[in-house]
Amino acid sequence: MMRKWLAVLIPLVLIVVMSSFSTSSSGAAEPGYIPVEQTPDTKVVYIEQLNSLADGKNELTVDEIQWYEGEAAEQAFLKHEPDAGIDGPPDGYYIVNEDHELMSYPIAENAKILMQIYDRTGDIEDMDIQWDEQVTLEQFKSILENAEWIDVRDFPFHITVKDGTIVQIVQQYIP
Repeated sequence: MMRKWLAVLIPLVLIVVMSSFSTSSSGAAEPGYIPVEQTPDTKVVYIEQLNSLADGKNELTVDEIQWYEGEAAEQAFLKHEPDAGIDGPPDGYYIVNEDHELMSYPIAENAKILMQIYDRTGDIEDMDIQWDEQVTLEQFKSILENAEWIDVRDFPFHITVKDGTIVQIVQQYIP
């Protein structure tokens, strides 16, 4: 419940803080936005924690969610929120998280990690969208630990899991 509320609050705060951006009611309409390709190996998750293991490897603990955009978001919204009094999700996306079971996956040493927005400098005025900015695993650890201005764990992430190991992590942009 808290994450669902935060998924609405964070974009609103970012709109106020980043007044130089013009946001739209649909992520698909945001200049430069391209939906993350979904494959059978892709899972959409909230990140709970990233652990460094004794053997030098890393493990990501996640809560899998259902992420919907566009027409699919409207259908899911109407199914789950029939008495909301509106025709669809206000921002063009909808998240369902009915099962809060946590899963842990090892992260490949060469995993590709792509971020959209995070605190790069410690100055809130420098937070802007940089589509699919590749970061190292060490940078990603630091980003997850730094929640002063923005806690990226409140954003959905698309993880690609091959043979039980995460090979790609992509932060989902939310308008």
